[in-house]
Amino acid sequence: MPEANTTTLEAAILRSAEVALDRVAAARASIGSVIFGQAQVVEEALVTLLAGGHGLLVGVPGLAKTKLVETLGAVLGLDARRVQFTPDLMPADILGSEILEETADHRRSFRFVHGPIFAQLLMADEINRASPRTQSALLQAMQEQHVSVAGERYDLPLPFHVLATQNPLEQEGTYPLPEAQLDRFLMQIDVTYPDRAAEKRILIETTGDASVTPKQAMTGDDLIATQRLVRRLPVGESVIESILDLVRGARPGEGDPAITKHIAWGPGPRAAQALMLATRARALVDGRLSPSRDDVVALATPVLKHRMALTFAARAEGETLPGLIARMTERLS
Repeated sequence: MPEANTTTLEAAILRSAEVALDRVAAARASIGSVIFGQAQVVEEALVTLLAGGHGLLVGVPGLAKTKLVETLGAVLGLDARRVQFTPDLMPADILGSEILEETADHRRSFRFVHGPIFAQLLMADEINRASPRTQSALLQAMQEQHVSVAGERYDLPLPFHVLATQNPLEQEGTYPLPEAQLDRFLMQIDVTYPDRAAEKRILIETTGDASVTPKQAMTGDDLIATQRLVRRLPVGESVIESILDLVRGARPGEGDPAITKHIAWGPGPRAAQALMLATRARALVDGRLSPSRDDVVALATPVLKHRMALTFAARAEGETLPGLIARMTERLS
């Protein structure tokens, strides 16, 4: 009897996995019909959401970061909102606030008015322009899945994800994100310029009188179910050891001295957790039910680069974090 129950459970998991694979493939295709020339960015953004995390999109203006978030919300069936971060933005502008109301019989009471953070997908545009006070309010929401206003707790809708953007060029009048908040982002997704063919397609398809509307491929409940499936996907011992080798090897005093001498501080255990979840999600996006070492290599840079820092001497010598991570991943193959 126990064997029969196990077989039934495995069959149910397999059926749900097949459904999830179809949904993820449809979502990826729908996003690709709107976002051109950013296949890697789309993949990493999808991986971030399927793994249940938050993403930091870094790129110069005009590379369709806002369009990507809007498209993700439409394709995944999520309630998406956007907040433009500015130095004068206060926590209440994001979280919401209590207002005093008076009824017809002159009774007074406070009512909480929800802020834009009560969405399933929040785009925090130019997050580093907000003050540390506002950043910390968003930090609690990202980590705790709830906010506190006037001593009262208000749970956020599920699923809840933050995709924040940051301009890597203009840093005047900004408040750099502290390491504690950077660590809350599952991945840092670098948005680069499209190639010539993709840019030509952008010119042709976005300057006419017709526009493409992405088709919805999932719902919020579907996304939650897929996130649960991601956590149940099997991971081979070799993949686990590769993750540990990579993360621990990036810490001063533990890895290769020729590499770690350039690193001021390395990734913590949360980086290994993020890489574990991200590799499972990438396997699902790629149509597989188990991650491989290739997934670890592909996601090493976006998962680790914002969780490490170079020494002053390394920066003076022209070393970069992606370059160091690439040298470490070469040893995994």
